[in-house]
Amino acid sequence: MPVFQELIHDVQGQAINVCSMFLLLSSFAIVAQRSLASCVSLYAMQSFFLGFTAMVVANASGVHHLYFAAALNFLIKAWLIPRILHRAVDRLNVKREVEPLVNIPSSLLICGGLMILALYFSQPIKQIGPLLTNDSLALGLAIVFIGCFIMISRRKLVTQIVGFLTVENGLFLLATAITYGMPLIVELGVFFDILVAALIFGVLLHRIQDTVESARPAESRFEEVGEVAP
Repeated sequence: MPVFQELIHDVQGQAINVCSMFLLLSSFAIVAQRSLASCVSLYAMQSFFLGFTAMVVANASGVHHLYFAAALNFLIKAWLIPRILHRAVDRLNVKREVEPLVNIPSSLLICGGLMILALYFSQPIKQIGPLLTNDSLALGLAIVFIGCFIMISRRKLVTQIVGFLTVENGLFLLATAITYGMPLIVELGVFFDILVAALIFGVLLHRIQDTVESARPAESRFEEVGEVAP
């Protein structure tokens, strides 16, 4: 029986590590993308793996409120927020990140360096004590670093928003890895703040589009609808 329990423990640890690795790979994929819609879809996929990671940690650690956090993660970050951002992208009619401040090959190299930096910084924390999620510490920290880099290296507001949300995913993974999740009331507050921030970003994007449309010459607006300007 102890051997069987140890086997289950190892399987759960490997599942957490695999999901954390997918989270990191999705962050690199966001950096490598120019399409705004693809960045949003990759964020949704990243949030899905984060929710699955929370479920595995809840099952392994017995911290049952993580199941509720995982459900909120699936609902808000993997479904609702991507829908808001996809609608904003469609309304803005801007499909690609044309001129990022740092080109994609250089961005990927920088993100590789950030991952090495995260591995270095996570070593003292990992030595504090054995945790099932010890190997996820460096990955979560690397996701935070990469999300910050996305925010400062991209020009379009949508990709900057995705960078901000990626940072939040990395922080959630760190909290899950270090303490097996935050208290339930804190998690509810965080999810509510993220949802409100996404709604504000969506309204802001709509206002930007309305301002751009109202600033365009009247002749071009009438040409688009097939009428003649007075």
